[in-house]
Amino acid sequence: MDLLIAFFLFIAAVLCCLLLDLSVLYALLLGLLCFLLLTKRRGHSWASLRKMALQGAKTAVPVVKVMLCIGCLTALWRASGTISFFVYYGLELISPRLFLLIAFLLPALLSFLLGTSFGVCGTAGVVLMVLARGGGVDLLLTAGAVFSGAYFGDRCSPASSAGMLACQVTGVDHPSYVKMMLRSSLLPMLLCLLIYALLSYFNPIVQVDAEVSRALAEGFQLHWLCLLPALVLLILPWCRLRILSSLAISAVLALLLALFLQKQPLLPTLISCVFGWQMQGSSLAETLSGGGILSMASACGVVLLSNAYSGLFQGASLLQGLESKLGRIADRLGLFPTQLLCSILVGGVFCNQAIGTVMGSQLLGPVYREKGASSMELAVDIGSSIMTIAGLIPWSVASAVPLAMLGADQGALLYAVYLYAIPICYFFTKRLFFPAAKEKQSPRS
Repeated sequence: MDLLIAFFLFIAAVLCCLLLDLSVLYALLLGLLCFLLLTKRRGHSWASLRKMALQGAKTAVPVVKVMLCIGCLTALWRASGTISFFVYYGLELISPRLFLLIAFLLPALLSFLLGTSFGVCGTAGVVLMVLARGGGVDLLLTAGAVFSGAYFGDRCSPASSAGMLACQVTGVDHPSYVKMMLRSSLLPMLLCLLIYALLSYFNPIVQVDAEVSRALAEGFQLHWLCLLPALVLLILPWCRLRILSSLAISAVLALLLALFLQKQPLLPTLISCVFGWQMQGSSLAETLSGGGILSMASACGVVLLSNAYSGLFQGASLLQGLESKLGRIADRLGLFPTQLLCSILVGGVFCNQAIGTVMGSQLLGPVYREKGASSMELAVDIGSSIMTIAGLIPWSVASAVPLAMLGADQGALLYAVYLYAIPICYFFTKRLFFPAAKEKQSPRS
């Protein structure tokens, strides 16, 4: 009963944050306090509880380091003209009956390079929404296409913090995991290309506002050298170079381009690495400004708190009864359907991908091992469930924040094809990726 009370208090805090437009971090902090008090009441000492939470949070440190580097990198990519280069030439490809297809493909490319859906929705996504509004294209269709593309990188990019967290909690090799994500995305991507091509054909854009391209061309030197930071980040991780090293090399190249190609002053550019880059004297200044280490502070806090929850739940065995119940469900439904169910429940309650990823591993990891499934199967199942399911939960941070950036309501989720296609396609094709997996039936009381 006391565990249910703690959960209800946490859910109430989440609802208050959503209604008052506050960061979900406040709810996570209150929830952590509730669970700390609960475990203290059950006989654990404050010293042991602190140790459990800190040990859990410590496992997230490698992921947080990468997230902070990505924050710095997104500011430098703005200052160097790299993001503007992709947006400019992406817009050049637009023809009346290709708009929605480009609205999917351009965010997909940028998100694969950057590994963040938020950064893509806040830059290229906003530009595409402006074009849709001026060109008479349905805004919900456009937002759905952008949202789908942005989530491609969230799931498949070597720089994705969500993917790194999944590897961290399951103990799998990161490059191998990314390859599995790309393989399992092939069919969903083909479906998305087909669907958005058809939607583009029947919902053509009336006109493309040339002012956006003109503003980009006037604000930056859009030389092919602007591609270098992106190419480095695209190639080096596949050469087995650590992602932090790849990010650092990309950041140095972007800094050099900002200084010598774009003629940005040194000190403001360095300051932008922390506080975000501020574009001056352009109609796109508000759209293209941003990034910086501080822009990732809230997301880093969510990841750290998520892992602190995990350490506390595991150390105090708070969810032991739930683990056995999920095991019985897996006996009846199978591993991936149970992972999906867990993702919906955890994502709906905790409102973010990070806790869903951590708890998906913690709650179902023993069940996977019992059934002879590999750690890679667990990681890919997580990557095919919570990473997209969170984006379909309207009150989740993974859904609400990007939609707010795009200025779209929850109706856009109906057209976010990629988010539906991943779990559905994976459900029917999983045995192609894990043909040797045999789910042993084990009697449970």
